Amino acid sequence: MRENIQGGKRRVVVLGTGGTIAGRASHAGDNIGYTAGQVGVADLLTGIEAPDGVALLAEQVSQIDSKDMSFATWQKLAQRCAHWLAEADVAGIVITHGTDTLEETAFFLQSVLSASKPVVLTCAMRPATALAPDGPQNVRDAVVVAATPGARGVVAVCAGTVHGATDVQKVHTYRLDAFDSGDAGALAYVEEGAVRVLRNWPEPQVATPVFDRVVSAASWPRVEILVSHAEARGAIVDALVAERKRGAPDAVQGIVLAATGNGTLHHALEAAALRAQAAGIAVVRATRCMQGRILPKPNEALRDAGALTPVKARIALALELLPGSAQSS
Repeated sequence: MRENIQGGKRRVVVLGTGGTIAGRASHAGDNIGYTAGQVGVADLLTGIEAPDGVALLAEQVSQIDSKDMSFATWQKLAQRCAHWLAEADVAGIVITHGTDTLEETAFFLQSVLSASKPVVLTCAMRPATALAPDGPQNVRDAVVVAATPGARGVVAVCAGTVHGATDVQKVHTYRLDAFDSGDAGALAYVEEGAVRVLRNWPEPQVATPVFDRVVSAASWPRVEILVSHAEARGAIVDALVAERKRGAPDAVQGIVLAATGNGTLHHALEAAALRAQAAGIAVVRATRCMQGRILPKPNEALRDAGALTPVKARIALALELLPGSAQSS
């Protein structure tokens, strides 16, 4: 841990988890052949000037490629966030993160933290060793958002744009501005060290028992995502049902179906999903479309996830299935 604290200043705590922003490549011209999670978060703050009246504190929570994100890391991250949010002199939190699962971590934290202060995830599309790395500016922008009076909730900052945790999606494989908020649009912009707010900050809506169940859980309920497509079949769903009936210790508890259009499913996949639901597996439909939401129709046999993407619907369903929740009882 590295501290840079002076008396009377508010603090912004920067939690490092790894990712491209902490990546190293063998030469500066390589923006894709790097190894993620190599540079410590304290080093990422080198040269980053905090806003007036703000001091930075760095803590390494994990050091991984975000494609390998796990529930155990989420648990630890949620605990560290809760610890620092409870400190009176902490204005907000910044989390340096890989881009691959940033939207999942953001949604998870928004779902389990009652964040009346800002929790700001940031990232980079180029490694720290690049000729023109984007990480330092993104970190600087994230610190500005975390220190902004009135900011709250879990958000993501990339390429000068602030996205709400519920809306943010990675939409491009390599461009520096790789994230979008779909129909909802950006929440704010960071412009030369100032935040221009476009709509309301995310409201904290989390009850304490949700956080308590998450941090005390020994394991994460297994929820799989399956995609509906032309000539989709129900064989994988039936295999998951059979596994559950055999009493496998890690049997699936929930299935999210990445459906076409307004939540439609290939008839063979839909039939298998209904069999799974009858066997006690929780089934939810989420649209695979990048924009829009599922508009419910009367008497649908399989419930829908509304505007949640499949990966976020998976998190929401897993939280429902955690021991102690109404759905798991």
